[in-house]
Amino acid sequence: MLLGNVLAKFEDAAFATEALFTLDDIVLTTRIGEAAAVEELTPGEFAVQSIGRFVNGASDEEWLTLIGLMSRAENPGQVFLRRILSNAVAIRPAA
Repeated sequence: MLLGNVLAKFEDAAFATEALFTLDDIVLTTRIGEAAAVEELTPGEFAVQSIGRFVNGASDEEWLTLIGLMSRAENPGQVFLRRILSNAVAIRPAA
């Protein structure tokens, strides 16, 4: 599935919740919910905005690191989402 299609589905609260729980990181999921509430967003909206900020503002080094991690991953989409959302709520992802 293309990233744009996934992001569009994040408008559906059930899809966003399911996608966040597939990260299998309750601390990260909780922090996303808290950060979203502060900004008066749903977790899905927070995720979409966080991804947008990364896509539009990440340095070449950040992209290179992310692509390297994704290229070695069994589930590159999960790595992408975890890395960006971890940075958005200031949790350092495991390399």
